[in-house]
Amino acid sequence: MSTAFFIPTVNLMGAGCLTEAVESIKSQGFKKGLIVTDKVLNQIGVVKQVADLLSDRGVDTVVFDGTQPNPTIGNVNAGLDILMTNECDFVISLGGGSPHDCAKGIALVASNGGKIADYEGVDQSAKPQLPLIAINTTAGTASEMTRFCIITDEERHIKMAIVDKHTTPLMSVNDPELMLAKPASLTAATGMDALTHAIEAYVSVAATPITDAVAIKAIELIQAHLRTAVNDGQNLEAREQMAYAQFMAGMAFNNASLGYVHAMAHQLGGFYDLPHGVCNAVLLPHVQRYNAQVCPERLKDVARAMNVDVANLTDEQGAEAALEAIMQLSKDVGIPAGLTELGAKAEDINVLTENALKDACGLTNPKQATHEEIAAIFEAAL
Repeated sequence: MSTAFFIPTVNLMGAGCLTEAVESIKSQGFKKGLIVTDKVLNQIGVVKQVADLLSDRGVDTVVFDGTQPNPTIGNVNAGLDILMTNECDFVISLGGGSPHDCAKGIALVASNGGKIADYEGVDQSAKPQLPLIAINTTAGTASEMTRFCIITDEERHIKMAIVDKHTTPLMSVNDPELMLAKPASLTAATGMDALTHAIEAYVSVAATPITDAVAIKAIELIQAHLRTAVNDGQNLEAREQMAYAQFMAGMAFNNASLGYVHAMAHQLGGFYDLPHGVCNAVLLPHVQRYNAQVCPERLKDVARAMNVDVANLTDEQGAEAALEAIMQLSKDVGIPAGLTELGAKAEDINVLTENALKDACGLTNPKQATHEEIAAIFEAAL
């Protein structure tokens, strides 16, 4: 069976690589870029830092800072209006997963026309998006290097999963100096998001030797460095290792896809406007307990990567050890114990389940679930 491997053409990593990125933008002849970001990064001066570096090299920029934590169709439309009005020839996403996803939506519609909802699903576009340079400021979503774009439909109260090779950025930039001093809660949520990416990719039915290798290494790095990054936000080494970890987790899920953790978390985010990484972290052990019915040996590998001695454990015992390690890491970095703490309600489980079963991320889960089984996982996670 043939497989395809998607990744941006250029991926810059390491402290100070932002300067190299702006030099590359200049060398490619871009004239005016739309910087897609959020108000916080604009207010604290990160946007100005990037805009000034580009201006010094003769590249003009305009800013759209209206991206919400769960970017919406309205956000995409507002950013697209600014892009078209200013005749921008490329897009820069600056931030975490939300600005990256919003920028992908803008860039995709800019080149393909129509509206972003037209591209829900897998490979629905005809042409590559407008060139996108994705500059990352968090270590978690890996949206700076993936073909995944998640946009909230405000009317339907769901998150649309757009999985399209044409949304792959031209260049990704992971400079850990931009990740310093981020709040502990954000560091924890994005770090657990990365762990979820790696584990779901590793147990995916579409996993390959390539995705397995980077998924396991990502898990090892997250286990080793996430606690430090949360407790000491100025630790550049921990930030850099987490940047590598989330990038490798992105390589894994960008090509092996995901599973029911994301299919279910998308519904929680769309319905309640909850933080994606936290939803993933809460759901992760519950979904993997379900998956352990069919792939306990894979979850035993996860336990080993999380520094658990599994030498004398059966596959089933190893899988249980993986769940315990996941829950301990979540507890150590301050993730809530259940969905009830986030505001989820038992009476909403039926509609959440119906929508989760329609999410494209569930297609590669190692065991396909019934409505009753997904509802039971939601209930267990409350």
